[in-house]
Amino acid sequence: MRDLDIADSVLDLIGETPLVRLPRIGAEVPCPIVAKLETTNPGGSSKDRPALTMINEAEKAGLLKPGGTIIEPTSGNTGVGLAIVAAQRGYDCIFVMTDKVSSEKVTLLEAYGAEVVVCPVAVAPDDPRSYYSTAERLVKEIPNAYRPNQYHNQANPKAHYESTGPEIWEQTKGRITHFVAGAGTGGTISGVGKFLKEQNPDVKIIAADPTNSVYSGGNGRPYLVEGVGEDFWPDTYDPEVIDSTIPISDAESFSMAHRVTVEEGILIGGSGGTAVAAALSAAGNLTADDLVIVLIPDSGRGYLSKVFDKTWMANMGFSECEGLSVADLLGPTSNESELVYVSPEIKVREAIETMRHHQLSHIPVAKGEMPIAAAEVMGSLSEESLMQKSFQIDEILDRSAEELMDPALPVVGLGESAMMALNKLEASPVLLVHDAGQPRTLLTQSQAMNSEVIKEHLEVDAK
Repeated sequence: MRDLDIADSVLDLIGETPLVRLPRIGAEVPCPIVAKLETTNPGGSSKDRPALTMINEAEKAGLLKPGGTIIEPTSGNTGVGLAIVAAQRGYDCIFVMTDKVSSEKVTLLEAYGAEVVVCPVAVAPDDPRSYYSTAERLVKEIPNAYRPNQYHNQANPKAHYESTGPEIWEQTKGRITHFVAGAGTGGTISGVGKFLKEQNPDVKIIAADPTNSVYSGGNGRPYLVEGVGEDFWPDTYDPEVIDSTIPISDAESFSMAHRVTVEEGILIGGSGGTAVAAALSAAGNLTADDLVIVLIPDSGRGYLSKVFDKTWMANMGFSECEGLSVADLLGPTSNESELVYVSPEIKVREAIETMRHHQLSHIPVAKGEMPIAAAEVMGSLSEESLMQKSFQIDEILDRSAEELMDPALPVVGLGESAMMALNKLEASPVLLVHDAGQPRTLLTQSQAMNSEVIKEHLEVDAK
């Protein structure tokens, strides 16, 4: 069998991913934009590389023993890579994910036989409920457990220094001038960047980063794109290697993911959209002698229920309908509208005062200051629900909103059709309006029915 071109195991198929030009996306920039397609790894992402290296290093150091359990917080892709290695070597897996992650990623990990624990995203890293803290607790509770700790494990960037970087250098025959990649753990961009700069110090390393992530100067408040950006500084991120960072919004990321998929026939996810958008931005200032390589970390198959779901995109305010929209219902003041909401720690009596002041029967409960992120909306309060609970709970007015809140209000996108909003308002007297992924304002039944465009529409129908 040795003379046949057959791999001994799926682990031997990790790496050696291809480069492909993006001619349509890059049609208006002077230099080629070329994608490094990590989607061809057996687990479908760049995370297969560090997953294998981290487990190899752990076995060598005696940190992971036969029959052990691998525990890791992950947005999905690292989990898949670790699950593939675990399947080959007989380990159990427990993966901790945030509730921001698409449902198909949870299902995918479970398909590999892993256990998945889901935690809230809108909490601080040191909060006991965070996925970092939960993973640490599980490692302490479960015998013979090992946490690869991709955010602090130097085997993570090492994997890309030893494989991804050399591949790119060889594939481009040393002609690469700019490398663009997202920074999540920082392992990919730090490892590849270090190798490329050792070959040619003039190669520019550019981080593509979600707006609000710490890498581009944000505070880490939640954003919708998955698997990229951070709310803290990992040890696996080497700022000395990075020449510049380009912030990309959720809207730009998702729009570019759709463009690459439709125009190039390459199904990529939101983080791939982030990277390509940054590459396109960087290439606009270059010359025909430059060569931009952008790393596509994974496929869009893991985002079909979100980025490529028309209903989700519409509800989040990323798409626009033809004809009358929610923006029309809100009127000309919609550009100046600000969301009315209460914080989770506020007393119920204060929440009621806010509701009465704004003449609202329902109000969102959310963390942070405006502009808040969709993930920071925790629930809602309503007059009717609080009245019912007052018969069962003593001193209800002095309780916090978080203790007594109901599920979050139904949502509608700013660009969704007015008729769709009216249908939703039949089931709920108040809707939370999203604009480009962020909660923007509230739409009430009375607002909608008193809207001038609706009155005009009804008058036309009557005639």
